[in-house]
Amino acid sequence: MTLRVLYFARLRERFGVAEESLAFGGTTAADLIAELRARGGVWAEELAAGRAFRVAVNQDIVAFDAALPDGAEVAIFPPVTGG
Repeated sequence: MTLRVLYFARLRERFGVAEESLAFGGTTAADLIAELRARGGVWAEELAAGRAFRVAVNQDIVAFDAALPDGAEVAIFPPVTGG
């Protein structure tokens, strides 16, 4: 399947990319994070267990066990605070 993956805030800055189209062989958000983490370097560092980030699929925040449909837009971003 193919996903459109978007990166925001510090992740966009650290990865040096705002978005990419990704051929993906997994099924869940956790699988995607594991695949990205396997790139090593800054990817492994920023997406490590214990780091604060969220995942949204088609603009809905999801748990890591959420299934990813083909063609989904997946956003990965740090938590946001506001007033």
